[in-house]
Amino acid sequence: MTKNLDSIGLQSIADNYDLFYIDLWGVIHNGIKLHEGAIFTLKKLLEINKNFILLTNAPRPIQPVKEFLEKMGLEKKFRDKVFTSGEAALNFIKKFYSLKRFYHIGPPRDFDLFNDFRNNKSKEIDQCQYFLCTGLFDDYDQDLNYYKDLLEKHIDKKMICTNPDLIVDRGNRRELCAGSVAMVFEKLGGEVVYFGKPYPEVYNQSIDNKNKKILSIGDNLNTDIKGANLLNYDSLLISNGVHKNEIKVNGIEKISKQYESIVNFIQSDLTW
Repeated sequence: MTKNLDSIGLQSIADNYDLFYIDLWGVIHNGIKLHEGAIFTLKKLLEINKNFILLTNAPRPIQPVKEFLEKMGLEKKFRDKVFTSGEAALNFIKKFYSLKRFYHIGPPRDFDLFNDFRNNKSKEIDQCQYFLCTGLFDDYDQDLNYYKDLLEKHIDKKMICTNPDLIVDRGNRRELCAGSVAMVFEKLGGEVVYFGKPYPEVYNQSIDNKNKKILSIGDNLNTDIKGANLLNYDSLLISNGVHKNEIKVNGIEKISKQYESIVNFIQSDLTW
């Protein structure tokens, strides 16, 4: 049975955990502005000497994400807690793929990820050795059938996906993410290597989490909560996120079963 924390706040369970993985986009901000209740909660966690990582499936290195958050008004002491799926992917690429040519699927703004090996970028899809997917090429409503047509003759190549999210809410607008393209490629029979929640690498690279009692907080059952379940962490779902309408209509118990996930706690928004 999922316990609702709306009336008692995160403070009611905070002492039970050593480390908190907190989703950045969806819990701390919505892509446009910070959620003040969540920021207050971060301050309180620091006051009681609790460690946390602001974990995000952003397909970019840590530094440009920090710069984005600075413009949004997030304090440095919180920005220093950020770790991105792009950083995890970059570490992997430098180790195993640094000499291989890639074809980039995603918007130009994500190219910060490739600064160290930009000469490996292939302009022609036929000339690449692997795909590096950070998102969609253009705007958020592009037809996924475009990617089916683009990739169906190239399923012999591997795809590295730096953001497993299928969708994200930017303010009141819903956008498709790299995970949606990767899913198209998998359905064609292609192989995808994912970096980001729910896959373990992004958690394990971010901080030493051995022998810690961990709570994972996020708004996405497919990534935040699935990742917690796979790694045997407790989970807190923020319901005013990507599943808001589903939960409102059907309730958390039915929705969690539908997504085959275990949700220990639920809260409308992250508040102390």
